[in-house]
Amino acid sequence: MSIEFDGVDLPRADLILVGMGPGAWRDVSLGAWQALTGAPAVILRTAQHPVAAQLAALRADVRTCDDLYDAHAAFADVYAAIVARVLDAAVTTPGLVYAVPGHPLVGEITTRRLLDEARARGMSTAVVGSASFVEPAFAAVGVDPMDGGQVVDAMLLAHMHHPKVEVGLPLLAAQVYARQVASDLKLTLMNAYPDEHPVTVIRGAGTDDQRLHTTPLHALDQADDFDHMTSVYVPPLDDARSFTDLQEIVAHLRAPEGCPWDQEQTLASLRQDLLGEAVEVLEAIDVEETGEDNSLHIAEELGDLLLLATMLIQIATEEGRFKMADVAQHIVHKLIRRHPHVFGDAEVESLDDIFTNWDAIKAEEKAAKGQPTDDPLAGVPPHLPALEKARKLQSKAQKAGLLDRAALAAQSPTLAALFEDVSDADALGRLLWQLVALAHERDLNAEDALRAYAVGFRERVADGA
Repeated sequence: MSIEFDGVDLPRADLILVGMGPGAWRDVSLGAWQALTGAPAVILRTAQHPVAAQLAALRADVRTCDDLYDAHAAFADVYAAIVARVLDAAVTTPGLVYAVPGHPLVGEITTRRLLDEARARGMSTAVVGSASFVEPAFAAVGVDPMDGGQVVDAMLLAHMHHPKVEVGLPLLAAQVYARQVASDLKLTLMNAYPDEHPVTVIRGAGTDDQRLHTTPLHALDQADDFDHMTSVYVPPLDDARSFTDLQEIVAHLRAPEGCPWDQEQTLASLRQDLLGEAVEVLEAIDVEETGEDNSLHIAEELGDLLLLATMLIQIATEEGRFKMADVAQHIVHKLIRRHPHVFGDAEVESLDDIFTNWDAIKAEEKAAKGQPTDDPLAGVPPHLPALEKARKLQSKAQKAGLLDRAALAAQSPTLAALFEDVSDADALGRLLWQLVALAHERDLNAEDALRAYAVGFRERVADGA
């Protein structure tokens, strides 16, 4: 059904949300033109749009919300004020048009809030669209958005520490309206893209004043020519540099047309490889202790470790046990839960406060899983190398008051005297090396001996001895 205002056919609704197109009057749809020119009243979110000036020449009663941007410091307050103004006006003037740049439902927060609030109040609504900024922006750089195009509000990315995007697909960051937004956007993107990655700044997409400027990502904010019609296009990384590329390769290797060796692997068969790859990462990192830059080697070894983790998850996916999303969700939730001083309202003044919080949180987690919470030595993996196992057990025992390291060291004056010459890691390594040699002379395996003693200590604590 429809209602006529001054001979113009308009949707029947208390509030009509209208898109003004990407910028040129020719891109305003016929329905939007009828609404803008024939509605009983029109409120624009902003006059910072070419169509706004042309509309003002056709009717003198157009109102804008630009004053609300000046009156409020936070965008949330601006949007709330706009919603209140528009709804109040729609109550007194049914058929009111609220017009925004582009399409009303693309990149617009106020329109979504207006729809929700209007429905909650029992007010009828209608949406009259025009082309959004998306089509002309992608057309300006010659990219079909159907080729995996991603469209994200630049402000959303600018407030992240790592961009929540797929780097192997085209990206369009919209509403880069100021140099500061471009600067924050740049810093976020540089956590995933190379500093020299070329990006294209698009101003006035689809208008007669359209301008393109390509620059290295690190120089994105060097120019100061950003406005409300500016977007930034980020081309995909080539040469298989995204994590989803790795997931696809691993899934392909496991597929029927893949590699027989990879197809035969199980969680159990890759167990030892996982330990070996972790050790190789440690060895690559240790090289840097000599002052040598070993970045490429570390990256390579981390890649091997990541491959194994991805392979294990793919196997679990095929077996219907869990998927990558489940793994990510588990660790993300754990990190947020264990850092209430970052993601919550907990207050800490020192590392001791953080450790105290962690102990309490871990106890709650164990209780939720039905695990005993009164075991002070719980949480030490049984398959750790003996030295690391001993270190962790001693740390937990000391914290629980079950061990006094100073008193333990005093029990062997001879060993304590030998240790007086140990002033650095190299000297300690030399002493341990000598102990391994002495053990070998007596047909003893130092690793097995320390592991057995650590296990015995663990059992004695459990027995209350």
